[in-house]
Amino acid sequence: MPFPASHPALERALAAQGYAEPTPVQAAVLEADAEGRDLLVSAQTGSGKTVAFGLAAAPTLLGEAERLPKAGLPMCLVIAPTRELAMQVNRELEWLYAQAGATVVNCVGGMDARREQRALNFGAHIVVGTPGRLRDHIERGHLDLSELKVAVLDEADEMLDMGFREDLEFILDAAPADRRTLLFSATLARDIIALAKNYQNDALRIDTIDRNEPHRDIEYRAVRVAPNETEHAVVNLLRYFESPGALVFANTRESVRSLHSKLRERGFDVVGLSGELSQRERADALQALRDGHARVCVATDVAARGLDLPDLGLVIHAELPVNKATLLHRSGRTGRAGKKGVSALVVPYTRRRKAEQLLFAAGVEGVWGGAPSADEIRAKDTERLLDDPIFAEASNEEDLALAEAMLAKRTPTEIAAALIRTRRAKLPAPEEIYDDPRHGADPGPRSREPRGDRDFAPRDFGDRPEREPRVSMDGSEWFRISVGRRGNADPKWLIPLICRQGHITKKDIGSIRIFDYDTKFEISAEAAVKFGAAVQATVREDVSITPTTAPAPRGDGPRAPRPPRSYDDAPRGPRANAPGSRDHTPRPGGYDRDGVSGAKPYGRGEEPKGDYKARPPRDAKPRDFKPRDRDEAPRPYSPVDNDGAPKRAYKPRAENRDNADGPRGYKPRAPKAFGDAPAKPFKGKPAFGDKPFKGPKPFKAKGEFGGKPFKKK
Repeated sequence: MPFPASHPALERALAAQGYAEPTPVQAAVLEADAEGRDLLVSAQTGSGKTVAFGLAAAPTLLGEAERLPKAGLPMCLVIAPTRELAMQVNRELEWLYAQAGATVVNCVGGMDARREQRALNFGAHIVVGTPGRLRDHIERGHLDLSELKVAVLDEADEMLDMGFREDLEFILDAAPADRRTLLFSATLARDIIALAKNYQNDALRIDTIDRNEPHRDIEYRAVRVAPNETEHAVVNLLRYFESPGALVFANTRESVRSLHSKLRERGFDVVGLSGELSQRERADALQALRDGHARVCVATDVAARGLDLPDLGLVIHAELPVNKATLLHRSGRTGRAGKKGVSALVVPYTRRRKAEQLLFAAGVEGVWGGAPSADEIRAKDTERLLDDPIFAEASNEEDLALAEAMLAKRTPTEIAAALIRTRRAKLPAPEEIYDDPRHGADPGPRSREPRGDRDFAPRDFGDRPEREPRVSMDGSEWFRISVGRRGNADPKWLIPLICRQGHITKKDIGSIRIFDYDTKFEISAEAAVKFGAAVQATVREDVSITPTTAPAPRGDGPRAPRPPRSYDDAPRGPRANAPGSRDHTPRPGGYDRDGVSGAKPYGRGEEPKGDYKARPPRDAKPRDFKPRDRDEAPRPYSPVDNDGAPKRAYKPRAENRDNADGPRGYKPRAPKAFGDAPAKPFKGKPAFGDKPFKGPKPFKAKGEFGGKPFKKK
């Protein structure tokens, strides 16, 4: 039964690609009431939207003609949010319209704009691009939309979230008003509806999303792991499923680089994809996945939308997504076009509640369990080897002759063993991983205790009566970590460190005793064996964890008083020999704060280096001292000071120089001329007033400075 396409050329292209029946969104756009109308379509990722709007635009572009006319100005414009999605849409439309003779041009950021300009000048039927690059070509006059018949907005919600509203409005305003506008989006939010009302005419709304069963072809799994075994869980998941294509998502570029290098060291054919890579590097990584040269891609959320990788059967969330939308878009890379896929969330023990909230908000049910063990992976490898499709392929005469020669020289058992060793050598080794089933049980609803009844004392594994020494449960073991009070040991960071190193959780830790140079802590009997094996396998240079004996019990009574450390550090009692006391005797030299001589001339614990000479006491100020007021008359001049020593010759200020009264030996200067009195003749300095200014000194000859010859360096 042929695909019910709207044009014979497209039917032949779909049959060549193996399309037998349309997806729901493709069938909806092919109905009679959708022909020639604007469409507002909401469909989940992986539902075949690219082929859907290609089929919807065919009646307008081709009509009754078998092939498209010679390429000129573009007839169809497709706008996509990212470069990867635009390049993918370009490939899909190329094979869909190949037999119709269509010329498809791609215009995306990060590529050579001059090459795109030359392609547009030669003519194009369909142009696919990102908003920023398309607007740039329109503003430069390289892209003319005067003959545009169909405009398609793919992933419109993503473009609005990325801030492309202004660019979209500019592009749509440059297109003819009588065009068809096809708007495809995963969600029909309020801003999408507003954009559709402004740029669509009588649009037909098509909603193919089943709200109750999102991603019905995807199996969700929640894999519980210890916080420090995330990478081991990723390795075992890749080995267990052995999907031809797998995507591993991380939240940051640094996480992508780290996980990419570690998977490559273990023997996986892996590529990285993040925003820090150039467009050429990103294109090469995706092409390696499509060609089969790489089987695993480690990526950030830049690859979470629109990418359609062939045979992608596994998506691993190495780090939990930030919200439900990211979870659905990541998982939507698999389970596309009716194919089954697996989406595995790697959930550390401490993030279980977060994972449950994500799955509940997304409306999906995840199967909880541990990461595949090494034994399960080996059993899966044996099953895959026995059912390998290579045994079903027909053999030629040369292969049969070589097989008979091998059987003549080797036994069938030796040949089979050699084949097994060859296959296993190409497979990365699985990781030994620990799974704690206690973390897989449903914790149920949380119960909150009244704050007043909470006990904030450290937990213990044994029941103890009130105000009795702590008694540990039988079977618990004590361990020692080589950091103590001198190393700023604190339970705030010791507990997470112990959990990471020993693959346990906080509830497995009992009492913690911090000493000066080490810390002892208690581990429950259920986790003691696992903890001991984990800390032996983990080697760290800064700290070490070893088994030890239980510390001596600590009583609950009051502590004994600390003995005095030395004479100088003895407890301070009433101040002895204090000024004003009966036994007060001034010490030789120095002064007390009351002005009494007797302060200690050297520091406590020190010895005088020589004969100490006390400073003579200063005379205290008289108690009846009173500062002189400003309005008080000046004191009469005295030629001697308070000690009877003669003062220096008095020199009055300039305004008092005409005063003849003065001390002995004082000879007043001649008064300056004021008014009609003649002034003294000027000596040395330039005159101001009556005498003219003589000007600067004449310039010296070149090579001389200040009358001396100038010497060059």
